[in-house]
Amino acid sequence: MANTDALVSTEWLAQHLTSPDVRVVDGSWYLPAEERDPRAEYDEQHIAGAVFFDIDDIADDKSDLPHMLPSPEKFSSRVRKLGLGDGVRIVVYDGGNMMAAARVWWMFRVFGHNDVAVLDGGLAKWLAEGRPVTDEVTTPKERHFTARLNTFLVRDLNQVRANLDSQREQVIDARGTGRFTGEEPEVRPGVRGGHIPGSSNLPYASLLNPDGTVVDADVIEAAFAGIGVDPKKSIVTTCGSGISATFLALALHLIGSKKVAVYDGSWTEWGGHDKTPVATGPA
Repeated sequence: MANTDALVSTEWLAQHLTSPDVRVVDGSWYLPAEERDPRAEYDEQHIAGAVFFDIDDIADDKSDLPHMLPSPEKFSSRVRKLGLGDGVRIVVYDGGNMMAAARVWWMFRVFGHNDVAVLDGGLAKWLAEGRPVTDEVTTPKERHFTARLNTFLVRDLNQVRANLDSQREQVIDARGTGRFTGEEPEVRPGVRGGHIPGSSNLPYASLLNPDGTVVDADVIEAAFAGIGVDPKKSIVTTCGSGISATFLALALHLIGSKKVAVYDGSWTEWGGHDKTPVATGPA
């Protein structure tokens, strides 16, 4: 991996769990169909010292779209109260397949905090190894957070629409193949099936090992090469609602890609808009 700092092992976290400059975050989030309550699961068990980061709460509450990026002011206010801020290394995990943790990782980087990593394999691997969890309430000490919005890491509807003509950026969709082609229905009502014209498809789960860890760098590189994407050129990742797209951004970061942005509104915005073109079938 070119950027090994963005991923930490369960062994590393166990060794550094009580380090004064390390903060642990449970960023769990699940699709509605999974019928899981991430906050309730956190209250029942979490890694000691972890605080709960609610993706749906630390979001733009003025948007009709789910969990869109909040303002820098709101982000700063919420994470300060979680004890997350300047001078600490943040490690994020989730109870699923790492895509929610990747979203939190990306959000911190969007707002200028680059010392953040994802726990490889997440809570599932931690538990499988018999490592301890607790239901004890974490009471963080408020910490200063300096927000510096990095607009290079995020794209909006107008920017992605302009790219249809300019073709300056490669667009990669992290959804499953059936949703990408339009053969499977979308998970949200009123959203059309299909994909952004000209985009490629790489389901994020294809970059996970059977134990839920991230595949090796050569496998990541081969996966992107297999869909005709050049990691050295500008890329925009997209998905259903801006969650699994961040996992592709994480994977690209791991292999050294420097020009990767996430389309925050993703397919929920594009497919739900009545004036955006939609393609169906294979890429």
